[in-house]
Amino acid sequence: MAALLCFLLHSFHRRLCCKSPLLIDWPIVGMLPIVLWNLFRIHDFITDVLKQEGKTGEFMGPWFTNMNYLVTSDPINVHHIMSKSFDNYVKGSEFRDIFQIFGDGIFTTDSETWRYHRSLLLSLFKNRSFEIFLEKTIRKKVEASLIPVLEHVVQQRVEVDLQDIFNRFTFDNICNIVLGYDPNCLSIEFPQVACEKAFNEAEESLFYRHAVPKSVWKLLEWLQLGQERKMSEACKVFDQFIYSCIASKREEISKYNKSSQIDEAQVDLLSALMMMREQEEQEKGQSQTLLVNDDKFLRDSTFNIFVAGRDTITSALTWFFWLVATNPLVETRILDEIKENFGSNNDEMKHKVLGIEEVKKLVYLHGALCESLRLFPPIPFERKQPIKSDILPSGHHVNPSTMILLSLFAMGRFEEVWGKDCLEFKPERWISNKGSIVHMPSYKFISFNAGPRTCLGKDISFIQLKMVAASILCNYHIHVVEGHQAIPSHSIVLLMKDGLKVRVTRRCLF
Repeated sequence: MAALLCFLLHSFHRRLCCKSPLLIDWPIVGMLPIVLWNLFRIHDFITDVLKQEGKTGEFMGPWFTNMNYLVTSDPINVHHIMSKSFDNYVKGSEFRDIFQIFGDGIFTTDSETWRYHRSLLLSLFKNRSFEIFLEKTIRKKVEASLIPVLEHVVQQRVEVDLQDIFNRFTFDNICNIVLGYDPNCLSIEFPQVACEKAFNEAEESLFYRHAVPKSVWKLLEWLQLGQERKMSEACKVFDQFIYSCIASKREEISKYNKSSQIDEAQVDLLSALMMMREQEEQEKGQSQTLLVNDDKFLRDSTFNIFVAGRDTITSALTWFFWLVATNPLVETRILDEIKENFGSNNDEMKHKVLGIEEVKKLVYLHGALCESLRLFPPIPFERKQPIKSDILPSGHHVNPSTMILLSLFAMGRFEEVWGKDCLEFKPERWISNKGSIVHMPSYKFISFNAGPRTCLGKDISFIQLKMVAASILCNYHIHVVEGHQAIPSHSIVLLMKDGLKVRVTRRCLF
């Protein structure tokens, strides 16, 4: 016993001497206690640690839990992992275990399966008819739901959770875009919609799997207890919703005969995906692997698009409006740009929803959105695992058992990367002297991922964000409720813990 105690004390002393004082590697429990102590400010805490560790550091979890990570926010490491050595760094089987509700979709798969998903989605997103459909869908939802709800809030003179409004708006919007179906979550009654509630609960439970050893959540999954039972029940509800939509779409498409002409500008992504694969079948013959005809494949593809186009947009809009509301000079410059580009007729601009070509003219608004995404990336962490042993540019050795976390949140807060004003909300950093958007390399501005896995929906996201932001700012003034604290929630997506409590008043823009 004395020998064991001496060994533990020696090991603790040796680790204490070489580690940041913010992260003490205790015997048996590792660094977990200090992380739990700082859980309420986990993203800022990790940023502080990485600043002391030179942008890359190790997290040692409790013994025998396999919860050890290499955490980095160093752009040269990110560029190496995400681009230069892309084929050596994968999501891995453990990532797929944690995110099993994503199925075999684009976010969890690697190699050829991932490439197949990406090529399908790329062909859909780059289609001009989809852009027309997207613009029409967003405009309709803003005019029919978002504006009426905000008008109701103004008339009632009540406080409202703007994040909840965005949550409802983006769920309706993504349902329309992917399924061609509107669940009408956003209305003045603020109804509780079963499929939307289930989707939220399933995502919330995923954070829990990152906080406990795999053996623990696997046992709870088997016993169907706690968060695992909550996740299973939520997945059943949402899957029933998705599979019923798939069945309905199959029946709808089968009604079209060869002489029928479908208006491509009215086709949702699920229908387009089904028709695209049907065409592939006819061209390649029945001997090919018909992945898309499998309902599970369609379910997984749909779920992954939901995640990409729902909570990320909610997060981006929420943090953007908080930053704009607390930085009146930025708000003034955005409004001045809108006036410059679209005249001075207040009646014409009232409740007007700008189109895709129109929002492209709003350079300063684009810069403000980029700046918001830099400071508050919707997905604060990216997880990778090497196939073969490697040495990162920072000098850190990794092997196939090394779990690597890229902290996107911390990267936006390094002076060496963004300058001494890195903590300021400064849209000007994105605008050149000629008045155009400054291109930042993806391994530095990594909100949309980097390298071959750069987000396919980047342009689509900016279209949605600018259309919604311009519509709200033209018509309403957002006031953050006094005393409200914007605190990141414990989630895989960077949302606000207690929502964004605001008051809304009408604005006379011109």
